[in-house]
Amino acid sequence: MFKRLWLGIFLCTLLAAFLNACGKAKPALEDDSVEIKVAFWGSPEEINIVKDSIKPWQETHPKIKVRFEHTPYSGYDSKMLTRVAGGSAPDVMATEVNYFVTFASKQVLEDLTPYMKEDPDFNQKDFFPEILDRFTVDKKIYAIPRDVAPFACVFYNKQLFDESGIPYPTDDWTWSEMLEKAQMLTKRDETGRIVQYGFYGWAWQNFVYGNGGALVDHVKNPTKTKLDDAKSVEGLQFYADLINKHQVMPTPVALANLGMGVDLMFSSGRLAMFMSGIWETPALRNYKFDWDVAMFPKNDKGVRRFGTGGSGYAVLKSSQHKKEAWEVVKALTGPAGQIELARRGLAQPARRSVAESENWAAHPGKPVNKAMLNEAVQYIVFDPFHPHWQEAQAKIMLPEFDLLFNGKESAQEAVNKIVPKMNELLAAKE
Repeated sequence: MFKRLWLGIFLCTLLAAFLNACGKAKPALEDDSVEIKVAFWGSPEEINIVKDSIKPWQETHPKIKVRFEHTPYSGYDSKMLTRVAGGSAPDVMATEVNYFVTFASKQVLEDLTPYMKEDPDFNQKDFFPEILDRFTVDKKIYAIPRDVAPFACVFYNKQLFDESGIPYPTDDWTWSEMLEKAQMLTKRDETGRIVQYGFYGWAWQNFVYGNGGALVDHVKNPTKTKLDDAKSVEGLQFYADLINKHQVMPTPVALANLGMGVDLMFSSGRLAMFMSGIWETPALRNYKFDWDVAMFPKNDKGVRRFGTGGSGYAVLKSSQHKKEAWEVVKALTGPAGQIELARRGLAQPARRSVAESENWAAHPGKPVNKAMLNEAVQYIVFDPFHPHWQEAQAKIMLPEFDLLFNGKESAQEAVNKIVPKMNELLAAKE
């Protein structure tokens, strides 16, 4: 019995020594890398572009593992805020210029100003100041711009212009010239049905800004709307007249009934010109027809202004790895990352050095005239910086504008209904 006991003790001791020796001979490898979660939106093509843009950087920074988390654009802000509230927020978050207002108002973003000042590799002066200012609140920068996106592109189908013998639009054209070209390019069949529209544009704001009007009294600190200003009303009416009076542009109902996207209308010859942003480029490059862009025209008095989008990357306050998150933001918004976006035509780089280089302005890919967007940045106007603006636009403005654009009421009638409600909402800061 004692022999069996001692034998058991001996074997256990021997086994323990063996395991200990094995442990010392082959210690467990410690992975000291940090995972940084990045939330963003985008089409499948855009997802690939964003991921590809950071691959070279990732190879030289193996201890920072970037995990991209795609989230649909619709409702992106509420989804991110839900994650923050639930303690599952990403470290880095893409933010569009209007979503930024929501995030900044909720105070969920890290102030990046100290990181910028302490980083010798970061050059703030390389960015277009207009887009950097959008991400600045009380002199603190909360997001680094990736791109700027003026609603300044009037895409035009060269074949349709050539067939009608109409000169292509130039960057110094006017509203009257745009209307004249649109009228000549609108075609009807023998029954009178329009089979080719001359123009389409969703950015009604351009006609307010571009006529010297405004949506509010002060973009960064709005207290009342200026839609009732005579210039704003006149600009809105001009836009509505493109649809209902001149009939060179489809009504919202007619557009829906056509059952095809604007890009397909444009590429198939059903639409001669359409106004949007440069982000339409990757999709349009897939079609085999000749097209280019011109800058959104000045009004007949020489005024030139238009709305804009744009995006950047921010670090969440809740991140446990802010230093590494900052490095990822730098990579996503750095020259190498923006060069990839520029070459693929997805976005106008927020960095001047890239936007003015052969990777963007002088890049041979369509559109040929994209360099004009570097000039266009000086004319951009952002949506009002108010936490309730997007809600107000959806619930108060757009229902009335829907009636206006479908010919049910005039611009003045729509504005008269909108203004009191908008002013009441703007007075409520929270």
